[in-house]
Amino acid sequence: MQALGVAAALALAAWIWLALARGGYWRTDIRLPDGAIPDSWPAVAVVIPARNEAALLPLSFPTILAQRYDGPLRVILVDDGSTDGTGELARGLAADRGEATGGSAAVTAITVTEPGPPPAGWTGKLWALAAGVEAAGAVDFLLFTDADVAHRPDSLERLVRAAVPQRDLVSQMARLRTETLWERLIVPAFVYFFWLLYPPRWNNRPGSRTAAAAGGCVLIRRRTLERAGSLPAIHDAIIDDVALARLVKRAGGRIFLGLGDRVESVRPYPRLANLWAMVSRSAYAQLRRSLLLLAATVLGLAGVFLLPPLAAAVGALAGNGTMAVLGAAGWLLLAGLYVPMLRYYRQPFWLAPALPLVAALYLAMTVDSALAHYRGRGAEWKGRTYSKPPQVKG
Repeated sequence: MQALGVAAALALAAWIWLALARGGYWRTDIRLPDGAIPDSWPAVAVVIPARNEAALLPLSFPTILAQRYDGPLRVILVDDGSTDGTGELARGLAADRGEATGGSAAVTAITVTEPGPPPAGWTGKLWALAAGVEAAGAVDFLLFTDADVAHRPDSLERLVRAAVPQRDLVSQMARLRTETLWERLIVPAFVYFFWLLYPPRWNNRPGSRTAAAAGGCVLIRRRTLERAGSLPAIHDAIIDDVALARLVKRAGGRIFLGLGDRVESVRPYPRLANLWAMVSRSAYAQLRRSLLLLAATVLGLAGVFLLPPLAAAVGALAGNGTMAVLGAAGWLLLAGLYVPMLRYYRQPFWLAPALPLVAALYLAMTVDSALAHYRGRGAEWKGRTYSKPPQVKG
């Protein structure tokens, strides 16, 4: 009982430290900065990797074709071995773009390309992005955006204004769907935990070691990408967006990551199994496939998220007022720090005290990700499995 009380006090101290010294990770006011209108709009190529996205492409692809942009703009959709007619559908949507955009589209060229299966050592998405970069030709910026991400008409213009003249990578975390019960419970926590790992204020500070991006919406300066070694330098990365941000920052580039107001994912996650797969496919890769880091993560999540409500309940039942107060204070603080993210996702405040339950689910997903790795299944997405970091043969 005494040990549990001490642990509750340590958990409360940890939450006080997180609130005050973790870069204000819990704040949700970091949004795309307003940039000046450039004298000459740079040439941009939008690269969309797509694998079996025929169900979602009609909701997302027309929003790219409808972008209002005053500079040279071309769109490259890379059909990454789809078996559901994604490429054919994209060509049809491109042919109908005049009707879809009211004739106001700024896109000057649309390409649908099929580069074939990735070579040994490459992850599928990075191979598709590399093919898109090659097809883009001589442009100033590349916008990497996922096939499930829809953009408002001024999205690209605002991204470019934020990047010109001093930023090399500008990324927005697309707003994910929160329509089903499981989406409402898990999605805000997914972004919250990502912010906890990569506090945006640290991420956006030049010279900071923290570096991350959100792969659904990344605008990158091409010459900086080439100077950093381009996509072959991270060809085997499972968490490609974080790897790309680190690549750019190590090359001296300035990066920005914030929450998105003009980009949103249209991908549904109707069941817990869908969300479980989304998290577990890369959770162990995030821990660099280290058993030591896995053990530390399990202990950390359990101690910081699960222990406060446990101490509050045990203290109340045992009549130990000190333990109950310490546990309740930690629980109240962790719930309070979660409220801004719930507000951003327009979810009710009463979900905040349930964060320990969601953390327990994420803990189980992380352990499941590790078990899958050691069973030889590893990270799986769209029919491809990466059981270990691929190695290039040569």
